[in-house]
Amino acid sequence: MDAGFFDREVTAVARDLLGVRLMIGETGGVVVETEAYDGLDPASHSFRGRTGRNGSMFRGPGHAYVYRSYGIHWCFNVTCRAGSAVLVRALEPVSGVEVMEGRRGVGGRTLCSGPGRLCQALGVTGGMDGLRLDAAPFRMERDRVPGGIVVGPRIGITKGVEAPWRFCEAGSRWLSRGAGGASG
Repeated sequence: MDAGFFDREVTAVARDLLGVRLMIGETGGVVVETEAYDGLDPASHSFRGRTGRNGSMFRGPGHAYVYRSYGIHWCFNVTCRAGSAVLVRALEPVSGVEVMEGRRGVGGRTLCSGPGRLCQALGVTGGMDGLRLDAAPFRMERDRVPGGIVVGPRIGITKGVEAPWRFCEAGSRWLSRGAGGASG
């Protein structure tokens, strides 16, 4: 996927990422859950402007924005228009599953269900922040069209909670907590 795919309204990109195969090196899977964050959104890291932490959100469409959540877990986002990004919350593991299980020490439904788990499984690090998504180690391509999409509020935030900017592939068993009846 080139930068043009990401050069759109963040909610459209978040919805259209469902069914996309995300590969980092030889590990990856199909995106089944995302959340959108716009620059005018009080829950967005870019709401108060550019900082050292969120600088990748302003590099232009089609870059990785990687940050630590609560100082513990890496979170992987794709940048859209200036100050907006899509958090990839969960994916269905497809390639390099054994490697991902080794990195996490677990397998099954929770392998990539949640942004921290997903990043640990895929080997995402802060060194990937700001990298272009159309070059190694990333590969993104359409894998399938979801049979249905569930839209709801984002989780794990205190501001902008009412925005229906969480998108999930309906019926997926790989979703994170509170998504479509799944728990994690």
